[in-house]
Amino acid sequence: MTQLIEAHGGELVNREVIGADREKALEEAKSLKTLEVNNWEISDIELIGIGGFSPLTGFMGKEDYESVINNTRLANGTVWSIPITLSVSKEKANEFEVGEKVALKGQDGVVYATLTVEETFEANKELEAKNVYGTTDEAHPGVKKLYERGDIYIGGPITLLNRPDHGEFTDFYMDPKETRQMFKDLGWKTIVGFQTRNPVHRAHEHIQKTALEAVDGLLLNPLVGETKSDDIPADVRMESYQVILKKLLR
Repeated sequence: MTQLIEAHGGELVNREVIGADREKALEEAKSLKTLEVNNWEISDIELIGIGGFSPLTGFMGKEDYESVINNTRLANGTVWSIPITLSVSKEKANEFEVGEKVALKGQDGVVYATLTVEETFEANKELEAKNVYGTTDEAHPGVKKLYERGDIYIGGPITLLNRPDHGEFTDFYMDPKETRQMFKDLGWKTIVGFQTRNPVHRAHEHIQKTALEAVDGLLLNPLVGETKSDDIPADVRMESYQVILKKLLR
């Protein structure tokens, strides 16, 4: 069997509970204090839970946060470029105590996860914007979103209870453990990953074909969530990706 490299950070994280354990956790969540999370945070919750953000097991605490924005690494030295944080207002942060378990509920009323509060700390938004996005100008969409968030970050491990609905693209989603198994089944030892929010154009196709001369396989990872208002619709892009992949396989 093909020996794959280790997951980022050395361990493929799994924070999702299923079956009887999930039902028990959902019942427990009914008695917990709740914290409403937006779609961006729900996406982070899913990626933490399924191991897409390995080695993270939850939202970053202060030590990891400061290390990431200052050194582009987690506190243990693992390379990491963007902080994964859960923000709240100062008033909301005062409702929770260290060690307390909180239900993370979407605007749709679904409890997506529980979080055990390990710490709360104040965000350094100006430094975060400058070091992560290279600017503090609110004309940058990332900076604008950052400044609109709460001033306090809550750090702690999460347990994934429900995944978000991926709609028409559900069949295309694969967990990290599934892609790794696919690589093993295909006998791929070296893989190039290509992530894009646009249709694959000729320059992309050339890069991918060139890469396939040196590696065993290509993983095309399209973004189909929130993008720019003038982007080509996701369903059109997904059709174009399938056409390109067929061409690359010729």
